[in-house]
Amino acid sequence: MVQGAWTTVWLSVISMILGLGLGVVAALMKMYGNRGLRWVAEFYIWLFRGTPILIQLVIIYTGLPQLGIRLSVIESAIIGLALNEGAYIAEIIRSGIMSVDKGQTDASRAVGMTWRQRMWMVILPQATRTIIPPLGNQFNGMLKTTSLASVISMEELMRTAQMLAQVEFRVLESYTVAAVWYLILVSIWSLIQIRIEAHYEKPFGPQAAVPTNGKKSPAAAVGATS
Repeated sequence: MVQGAWTTVWLSVISMILGLGLGVVAALMKMYGNRGLRWVAEFYIWLFRGTPILIQLVIIYTGLPQLGIRLSVIESAIIGLALNEGAYIAEIIRSGIMSVDKGQTDASRAVGMTWRQRMWMVILPQATRTIIPPLGNQFNGMLKTTSLASVISMEELMRTAQMLAQVEFRVLESYTVAAVWYLILVSIWSLIQIRIEAHYEKPFGPQAAVPTNGKKSPAAAVGATS
């Protein structure tokens, strides 16, 4: 069971990291891409948010080999979970960026910042505060969603409980222990999430900027302009 719990943890972390990367790309494509890129991003988000992840995992594991693409159980689980997670994260990031006051964007343009400078120095730092809580909740959900990977025989926590139940004929005990493990993992993550959110609740922006040698930070400069 311990090995299954460890598999659940690293599967969740890897899938979340890949999903975060996909989500950032999809969100930026949808918001700032040309017509073709926006269509691709919208189709991806629509497809993976609109279909059950259980079906997605089965199609990736059993359907792709028919097209000549053979993936191991681990590869199928990671790709399926990351693709599904990326679609949800894309919308989280998009809503976070949209929550930043438009005046901040206009002010950063007024001081001559490029698009990249505006994103990295003004918009994303402020959007992060909005993005962090729902991202934490997504990872919380991911710890439990990995149980669906058992359908393709990924030996994570749920699959381990299933095998123990079949071998020992102690169904209730096996699933109860699995439930306790999920509670432990989610509780540990909840404590980590509280610390992360507390860190990003610290004052940010012009009021927190400390002038250095008479110069203000980019955010402070934008704030002063807006």
